[in-house]
Amino acid sequence: MKAYFLESKEKQTKLELREVEQPKPKENQILVRVRAAGLNRGEFIAGHGLTPPGAAKPAGGEAAGEVVGTGERVMGRAAGAFAEYALMDRREAVPLPQGLSFEQAAAIPLTFMVVHDMLVEQGGLQAGQWLLVTGVSSGVGVAALQAAKAMGAKVIGTSGSAEKLSKLKDLGLDVAFRTRAPSFSPQVLEATGGQGVNLIVNTVGGSVFAECIKSLAFQGRLAIVGYVDGQLHADFDLEAVHSKRLRIFGVSNKLRSAEQRAATVAGFKKDFLPFFADGRVRPLVDRVFEFAELPAAKAYMEADRHVGKIVLKV
Repeated sequence: MKAYFLESKEKQTKLELREVEQPKPKENQILVRVRAAGLNRGEFIAGHGLTPPGAAKPAGGEAAGEVVGTGERVMGRAAGAFAEYALMDRREAVPLPQGLSFEQAAAIPLTFMVVHDMLVEQGGLQAGQWLLVTGVSSGVGVAALQAAKAMGAKVIGTSGSAEKLSKLKDLGLDVAFRTRAPSFSPQVLEATGGQGVNLIVNTVGGSVFAECIKSLAFQGRLAIVGYVDGQLHADFDLEAVHSKRLRIFGVSNKLRSAEQRAATVAGFKKDFLPFFADGRVRPLVDRVFEFAELPAAKAYMEADRHVGKIVLKV
């Protein structure tokens, strides 16, 4: 079968298409004929940790397709998803709701499961509370917006593009700030009546970390999920964290056990899957590329021209 491999070298990542043997599932796995796979920015950022330097590794992390042998339509996390076939942990395979295409389904697993972790498991977001998403036009940012609105929360988003923010107004974005600079806390405080937001999803990185701390309300929570700016370090106000009883947490799956990842999938199925089943949420797919066009899809993502998810059709 054909499969893409990804190699991280210095400040760039490089894709290579190879002919390899079809993977063989173990007892706890299923073999999936991949029909579509989602792109995720973190995988392509050299030094981000998802693709460490060394020998090239199978590329892709989420897929939608058919279970070989049964034909069941499923979506889920899948290592090596940029291939004609991929393996999924049985506990992580999620049946596709009616009405979702493979391309739409491939845009769901990683982003919305991470969002469930941030908004529900660790973030404790409640209806009526305020969520701030920095870099709201990213795949995770849009998913956070959509899920939060379905949960009844109010959402503020930042982006350097007025055009992208305008598109997200149709998805329910309550307040939009056009900025890439770490200077949005006064506007956030004004929009929330001086209280600040209850939860922040920081998809940008260290350059806006201190500003996020300033934007949080009493007992606010800050989720760390991305480093688009390449800054993995930041100074911040310890006194504010102390006095406002703030919580700062990460959502990486890198060190989690299979059981812990499966628990997040179970929570996603319980809390979020009904949103897709009844049509309250439809994943925003910016563009679909053909399988042979993955290098072009990678370049399109790196150019930061998309709003929502980029998907590869296999």
